[in-house]
Amino acid sequence: MSELRLRVSRTTDLTPTVRRFVLQDPGGCALPAYEPGAHIVVTTPAGHKRSYSLVDPGGARPREYVVCVRRGSGGRGGSGSMHDDVAVGTELVVSAPANRFPLRPSPRYLFIAGGIGITPIRAMLHRLRAGGRTGVQLLYLTRSAEETPFLEEFAGPEDTVHHSAERGPLDLWPYLAAPDDDVRIYCCGPAPLMRAVQALTAHWRMSRIHMEEFAAPLGGMSSPFTAVWAPDGRRVEVPAHLSLLAALRRGGVLVASSCEAGVCGTCRLAVLDGEVEHRDSVLTEGERLSNVVACVSRARSAEIVVGPCDDEGAA
Repeated sequence: MSELRLRVSRTTDLTPTVRRFVLQDPGGCALPAYEPGAHIVVTTPAGHKRSYSLVDPGGARPREYVVCVRRGSGGRGGSGSMHDDVAVGTELVVSAPANRFPLRPSPRYLFIAGGIGITPIRAMLHRLRAGGRTGVQLLYLTRSAEETPFLEEFAGPEDTVHHSAERGPLDLWPYLAAPDDDVRIYCCGPAPLMRAVQALTAHWRMSRIHMEEFAAPLGGMSSPFTAVWAPDGRRVEVPAHLSLLAALRRGGVLVASSCEAGVCGTCRLAVLDGEVEHRDSVLTEGERLSNVVACVSRARSAEIVVGPCDDEGAA
């Protein structure tokens, strides 16, 4: 994964818990291109690696990357480091943009955002509406107006901004009851919202539903398998209750990690043989052909052969 060193040029508090960071090349150079739905992996001053969606619509030669970070009350400290340790002038190491939540052509769209999940969806809305598109509907669900980033931007006739503290939960069924092959649904938000949308769209064609999760989905049954570490041929048994990452470490293989939730890609390994059950939220479809995120993903086959990626330092 290629990396860039970018400088924070501006910060803005959008809500009491959400801060906007503008990142630019210190020499003023244009940055690698990206499209709506893309994310970057940021290494925080405390050493955490976290994946953040780019909130602007992007294009061929962007001059800046903009991310928004919500300070979490729990977690492993990544958002705390961004809020406490980053100021204007701070230089951060970030990955080049990757996109596993791309905006695909469709006659109409329904976007469903929960809280900070507005970040990739904002980029998509700006791209579509800048081109004069109609039939672009937004459901934006937050707890209160005070906790709603970019609130002032979404007051159009196709926008519904719903605050649960005032009105209770929004009933999504009227929006999802009738499947429509002319509509693509894009949803990003916390796990309860994602589960609700998945359940309410079970009768839709899967190809019309697009989800971007805050953490990798960990559901499903896990079967034991054998991991072969390619550099020296050692064989490591991975029981059903243990992650590939933990099993490799227990077997003496040192693999770097950070989030251990499948969203940063630090523990990415090369796959030389075997079939992978991908459960991460960071690899692109192309990367999944030859990589695995060891903290959450597993093998579908009885055996998998893995090794360090060319740009990783596992040993």
